[in-house]
Amino acid sequence: MNDPRPTVGVVGAGQLARMCAQAAIALDVELRVLAARPDDSAAIVVPLAEIGDPADPATLQRFAACCDVLTLDHELVDREALTALAAAGRVVRPSADALRFAQDKAFQRRAFRHAGLPVPAFIVTDRVDAARAFAEDHDWPLVCKRPRGGYDGRGVWHVADPTALTAAWGDASAGGSPVLVEQGVNLEREIAVLIARRPDGSHAAAPVIETIQRDGMLRELVVPAQVPTAVERQARDLAVRVADLVDVVGVCAIELFWTGTQVLINEIATRPHNSGHWTIDGASTSQFENHLRAVLDLPLGSMRATQPAVCSVNVVGGHDGVPPRTRLPDALAIPDVHVHLYGKSTRPGRKLGHVTATADDVATARHRARAAAAVLAGSD
Repeated sequence: MNDPRPTVGVVGAGQLARMCAQAAIALDVELRVLAARPDDSAAIVVPLAEIGDPADPATLQRFAACCDVLTLDHELVDREALTALAAAGRVVRPSADALRFAQDKAFQRRAFRHAGLPVPAFIVTDRVDAARAFAEDHDWPLVCKRPRGGYDGRGVWHVADPTALTAAWGDASAGGSPVLVEQGVNLEREIAVLIARRPDGSHAAAPVIETIQRDGMLRELVVPAQVPTAVERQARDLAVRVADLVDVVGVCAIELFWTGTQVLINEIATRPHNSGHWTIDGASTSQFENHLRAVLDLPLGSMRATQPAVCSVNVVGGHDGVPPRTRLPDALAIPDVHVHLYGKSTRPGRKLGHVTATADDVATARHRARAAAAVLAGSD
């Protein structure tokens, strides 16, 4: 008797869903996507793409009825709708409770602090005078964040002094919403850990990743992270504690600050993440394959690095409006470079793809990846 192929439905059809689709082929998993637009990154390559609003409960219900497991490409999903689907017997991974940690930064911070996990000093307030008083106690600069909806630097304001705080507060607290106000952290490095986790709590962890941010967007990552061994151990242990507390099923990305003396939690994502793109070409098992394995409750693969050094650099749209695929020949001429383009229309500042390079040392991998990404972006 034939064993039916499992069907995984992905809510959202961005580049993460697109790369999950590539991993699904090897596992003979049927992958469906719920796309907001027909030209979304995954919708243009996945045959089973449904167009609809992922925030609409009725649309989610229809989509989930065709799937054995429902998972997510992004956080912009109605948690109450996911809770209702789970109550009706649908398998939703990650759960609505786990998703709350990624959707609501204020909830995340409070939950982590309550659990005794290390986070920057913070308050949540709708009063600018309370933010000023916090700065008097903890010193400037501050970081102000909208608790919900921000990503890639959007919804985040770095304020150096009272004047900058006053200028930013109107936007940060638009609509009277509370603001997450954090003490600015003096960074030695920004690092991240990926955890793939099954329903029973068993997990696989990737090596500690060093991330380089620019304008609030992750632009570059390096494996192995250039941090002491003791920091690697601390980061991995902390990431496992976070994944267990959140009770995530699937991939969880834990972004961390290393100050030179301590490791602090920055943010988490309960889905595959930009910091794990290197695993496609540089690890035994990619984050996308392990995400599918985890949500289907299949044994996980190792995410150890297969090369001494791996570097990934995002390809970001420039001002000339030229699609990066037109520059592929020059980028692919660089040794040991792997190009991943997302099929997106070009506009300045938009993530259009990434490049991963492998080498025997970090400096060489970084040079190759940067060079290829610059060629594709037209900025070489």
